[in-house]
Amino acid sequence: MTDPAPNPHATEEEVKAAFADPKLANVLYHDWEAGTYDEKWSISYDERCISYATGVFNAVAGDDGQPYPTAMELGSGTGFFLLNLMQGGVIKKGSVTDLSPGMVQVALRNAEKLGLDVDGRVADAERIPYPDDSFDLVVGHAVLHHIPDVPAAFREVLRVLKPGGRFVFAGEPTKIGDTYARKLGQLTWFLTTNVTKLPVLRGWRRPQEELDESSRAAALEAVVDIHTFDPATLERQARDAGAQDVRAVTEEFAAALAGWPIRTFEAAVPQEKLTLRWRLFAYRLWLRLSALDKKLLSKVLPRELFYNVMITGTKRPS
Repeated sequence: MTDPAPNPHATEEEVKAAFADPKLANVLYHDWEAGTYDEKWSISYDERCISYATGVFNAVAGDDGQPYPTAMELGSGTGFFLLNLMQGGVIKKGSVTDLSPGMVQVALRNAEKLGLDVDGRVADAERIPYPDDSFDLVVGHAVLHHIPDVPAAFREVLRVLKPGGRFVFAGEPTKIGDTYARKLGQLTWFLTTNVTKLPVLRGWRRPQEELDESSRAAALEAVVDIHTFDPATLERQARDAGAQDVRAVTEEFAAALAGWPIRTFEAAVPQEKLTLRWRLFAYRLWLRLSALDKKLLSKVLPRELFYNVMITGTKRPS
């Protein structure tokens, strides 16, 4: 079967229909975002993101069994997690899957540029188009919260894993973390877009049509972001699906409190205003606060307070 073509220019009727159909919303939103997604989220395929991806993976799953011979990324987007794990020596051969044809197209293009052995399919996480026992590893980053039926997705992940194979999902919002992140983002957007109306700061204001488009994207984003997670509940869903050795770990508290206002500010001002000096400041601040989270705050605060939850588990041996 031939995969569907990307649709980056949805009609008004399609957008209206998407507000009642989360899967359609995911396709339209991510096809729309595919061409600029890496820039929007500061995604790269260099040492910065290789270190992040491998660090996140090892924090929840450890480094035993590496490199995995075959791996699939579920909801790959532009390939950020899989491609950087491959570059970091965690995975040998990869497959990207996403509900959005546009994202699969960009992920395969990124893999080709990097010289990585990757194939790809447009795929629904609740009906993964691969045979049983296909992969040694299934990974995903910021994907579970887009899937309507998460337990069904866990069952499908276990089906396509080989006996003894592992899954690792990262970058999922916790219930508490999502609450404060959204509030901080909304406040930062309001302040930035209003302060830049002042004559002295007009040069920092994006054109109104761009701000309006960002607001429409944010409205659709609220539709595609279906879930937030309690770590213990997520662990139970994975076990109920048949997984063993299940473990959830959380990260980013101080880093999220600073990161969400910074990211929102960057989206609200012209890109040319964000100098290399600013980007280095933001990145180094995130590194320092992430280190604070790992070395101190993770030891004294409940895991439910942190923004990101990561989960791993394995398929029972045959």
